[in-house]
Amino acid sequence: MKKVERKILLNPGPATTTVSVKNAMVVEDICPREEKFGALIEGIKNDLVKVIHGEGEYVAALFAASGTGGLEAAITSAVPKGKKLLVVENGAYGTRMIKLAQTFDIDVVKYQLEYGDYPSLDAIESLLKENDDVSHLAVVHHETTTGMLNPIQEICYLSHKYGVEVIVDCMSSYAGIPINAKKWQAEYIVSSSNNCIQGMAGLAFVIFKVDLLSKLSEQKRSFYFNIYNQYVGFEKTGQLQFTPPVQVCHALRQAIDEYLEEGEEGRWNRYKDNWELLVEGLQDLGLSFLLPYGQQSKILLAIMEPKHPNYNFDAMHDYLYEKGFTIYPGKGAKSATFRLSVLGDLYRKDIEDFLVALKGYLTSIA
Repeated sequence: MKKVERKILLNPGPATTTVSVKNAMVVEDICPREEKFGALIEGIKNDLVKVIHGEGEYVAALFAASGTGGLEAAITSAVPKGKKLLVVENGAYGTRMIKLAQTFDIDVVKYQLEYGDYPSLDAIESLLKENDDVSHLAVVHHETTTGMLNPIQEICYLSHKYGVEVIVDCMSSYAGIPINAKKWQAEYIVSSSNNCIQGMAGLAFVIFKVDLLSKLSEQKRSFYFNIYNQYVGFEKTGQLQFTPPVQVCHALRQAIDEYLEEGEEGRWNRYKDNWELLVEGLQDLGLSFLLPYGQQSKILLAIMEPKHPNYNFDAMHDYLYEKGFTIYPGKGAKSATFRLSVLGDLYRKDIEDFLVALKGYLTSIA
């Protein structure tokens, strides 16, 4: 087996993966129409639901796509023709859902804030009252534009009060931040194989309430990203409709096994410990953050860019990249930031080593 140099990815995803997840992709060739592969997919689908405690009420549809493909599946499959989608837009990924819906001529009601502002439940309720033709609300759980954790539980309660179903983008929170689907009661939860679950990029999944199948059967907007056809087709045949990324599926199986071994609490505590160490170290270096502590996800930080005249993000990125660390620029927040996340197979020493390297860059421009 070729030895692969370990890189520390501090970007919002894809994440640093274990050697065993990488090695899981080296498998014998198999036709994905074989029963053996169908059994692999069935186990993955069941365990994806298990991760968010949705057994018995929720099921999963799996697509070969990036996470955005999963959002396209949820939005185009869920929102009936003639109805509207309300989107909470306080980051770039809320904006992406608006663009996605508009591409399919779905009318959108925007709850638009500056990137980094916290959503108001009163404002959401006003929009729900004013727009009785809204059938669905879409919101990002962990908005990685800023590192904000949006109040999903409260938004679900409020939406259901007005008979509105909820689509939650959990791209960078699923399998990191504990989620209880039965407590939320969100109708659709969307994520992908390459963030906190710590698999490889290439698979998206929509976890949804099984009792929505009759509604979903009526939607025909998309051929490829049709949740009903994808789910029911697999239930009938044991095969995905379209060719899946076989090796990525094996990596996801291994990543799920490693998640179940570490446990929900274990993974969340590891992420939080890394985040708290990072926060303390950045403060010691004189850096500050976009969001107040109480709004932070404890997975990602938007850090205010240094005011020093010699500071340059690209130069800092390149300096750190040469030392094995990948960082990420800001994405349109209300103040100039760069971003660091702790999702993935990262540990205390990784964060300590990064802080030493970052101090080296900051010292070099002083």
